Amino acid sequence: MPNLKTILQEISDITYTIETDYPELYKYLDEQPITIPAFEHPNMNKKLMKEYLKELKELLESYVVTHQKEK
Repeated sequence: MPNLKTILQEISDITYTIETDYPELYKYLDEQPITIPAFEHPNMNKKLMKEYLKELKELLESYVVTHQKEK
């Protein structure tokens, strides 16, 4: 099971991939629920970071599949 540091590195890597390879998708990262905390001091724990990483991966995979079909 990956530790928090590994998860954060993966988040950083996929965010960089989106930023460099799919800049048109980068604007949607601001809309991810993790970036809009409902609490004044949100607790960003391992579980939340894993969920955010999963959402990023799904966003990228969905975009790539959708846009490959269009070409």
